[in-house]
Amino acid sequence: MLLGGEVMFFGGLVIAFLQLRLEAPVWPPPGQPRLPVGLTGVNTLVLLASSWTLVRALRMVRAGDRAGLVRWLGWTWGLGALFLVIQGVEWTRLVHFGLRVSSGIYGATFYTLIGVHGAHVLGAVTWLGGVLWLARRGRFTPERHVPLECCAIYWHFVVALWPVLYVLVYLV
Repeated sequence: MLLGGEVMFFGGLVIAFLQLRLEAPVWPPPGQPRLPVGLTGVNTLVLLASSWTLVRALRMVRAGDRAGLVRWLGWTWGLGALFLVIQGVEWTRLVHFGLRVSSGIYGATFYTLIGVHGAHVLGAVTWLGGVLWLARRGRFTPERHVPLECCAIYWHFVVALWPVLYVLVYLV
């Protein structure tokens, strides 16, 4: 149910963004800074790598390897946190160059779409932190790791959504 709601929520945001973008005579509007495609491309790779490390963590829990589980969950958490730090640097630079929510529809749609995704990543990183804490305490076994599976499903959703947003907002 949660993921269904998330798909509809982001679907609505993307459709609104596309409608506004297609109706605009020029996109981005003159005088607005260009988005950092290269830095965000690297950040996309960071987030995609975090999905791979989470797959490794799931393999470790299924194999009963607690140390491997903790190590790969730690990597996943770290890559997710790095993604947020890089986004923070990107946003700081964009604000410095004049792109704000109040800059018009361009700034408003950028910060809404990317900001809402960032908030979801922050929530997922927090959830990962809780799962990592439980893993360190030995709470997961090959037979009992549903909280980790649920977290992984949500994490993969957030990761899979990002390339879509990256292409739509930064590249198209």
